Amino acid sequence: MEAAFDLLRHTLTSPWVYLLLLGLTAVDAIFPLVPAEAAVITVTVLATGGEPNVMLVVVAAMFGAVIGDHVSYAIGRGGGAGRLDRSPRDSRRRAGSQWARRAVERRGGLILTAARYVPGGRTAVTLAMGAVRYPLRAFLLYDLIGAASWSLYCVLLGAVGGLSYESDPLRGILTGIGLSLAVTASLEVARRMRRRARRRAPVSSDADG
Repeated sequence: MEAAFDLLRHTLTSPWVYLLLLGLTAVDAIFPLVPAEAAVITVTVLATGGEPNVMLVVVAAMFGAVIGDHVSYAIGRGGGAGRLDRSPRDSRRRAGSQWARRAVERRGGLILTAARYVPGGRTAVTLAMGAVRYPLRAFLLYDLIGAASWSLYCVLLGAVGGLSYESDPLRGILTGIGLSLAVTASLEVARRMRRRARRRAPVSSDADG
């Protein structure tokens, strides 16, 4: 186990790690199952000794996310979002696509920043923005803001884990990933509670009338 971890440390502290992070964060926009966030956190935990360079980790993760988002946008513009709408009625993919379309119509590019912290939200929103022909220049601006905030967020979580368990990097990695999952779960619970409150509001108004 220790030998495997040493091999992982050697791999993630090599100069190739920046290209790896760029690729993972790009692919994550199209295939949300790719653990891009966990990879950024892991690399940051191992960077407490100075290698790899944390600022370069932020830049690699940010630009990888931007590249992936633009690929997803292009797929949506080419009709890819329509395939999600033809998914089974009760599927999570179709529900996510419909939520993304409504969110884009109401809030425009601002939803692109928030969607990164919703499970599957990033893919659904970028596809929807392409499908509705959201202006590319505005998409790029909001995407840069969102990607920068997300990469800094991941690096901060990794830094917390690394500083908390300097002598035990594995615990630091688990701590950083655990914090990420806790934040994501909290946001998802808050989103669902807000949705339920909105559904109940018309009923309450009708009853009062």
